[in-house]
Amino acid sequence: MSEPDTRQAIKDIALDLLVRNGYRGASFGDIAEELGITRANIHYHFGGKQALVEEVLEDYAQVTLVALRQVWSTENSSLGDKIEAMIGVSRKRFQHFNAAGESGQPWSLISRLRQDADLLSAKGRQMLDHFGSELLAIFAAALSTAAERGELAPNAQPDDAALILAAIADNAAPITLTEGGFERLETIYRGLKRMIEKS
Repeated sequence: MSEPDTRQAIKDIALDLLVRNGYRGASFGDIAEELGITRANIHYHFGGKQALVEEVLEDYAQVTLVALRQVWSTENSSLGDKIEAMIGVSRKRFQHFNAAGESGQPWSLISRLRQDADLLSAKGRQMLDHFGSELLAIFAAALSTAAERGELAPNAQPDDAALILAAIADNAAPITLTEGGFERLETIYRGLKRMIEKS
């Protein structure tokens, strides 16, 4: 395996372990065993655990934000369609970590690392904060556009709706873990849609 391939493989396994087991449960030993390499090889590529976690988090946040910007900035898509697309993005991530017919497994790196924020570097905590700010900005822009297009119910306030949407999205994984699976998350998103969408 080439150096870039090895580096990416390390990050892929680290992402999986971080989501499933949290910061404490993602060890260089487990990654090395999974890939059939040495811990020294991982240190060669990343130095220490903080650097690896920061890079995995940065990649994950970028990919997630790009996907959400694409969903929420689609010109010819209604507000309802965007919420359904948001459910689809979440479902795909959920299913990656929860086999068919099963549930109860963590599936969001952001949510998982928020639980372990005290173990992260200052840079890692800043990345989590930045993700939350960007998430809110995506929703605020989309809800403002929906208001301009006359898609919101008469009493719906775009800024308030964006805050609620960001709170749901930022807590999507914990909702599925504590509230009975993915269906509960769908119900919450669709309930918000009924509240804010012009009928």
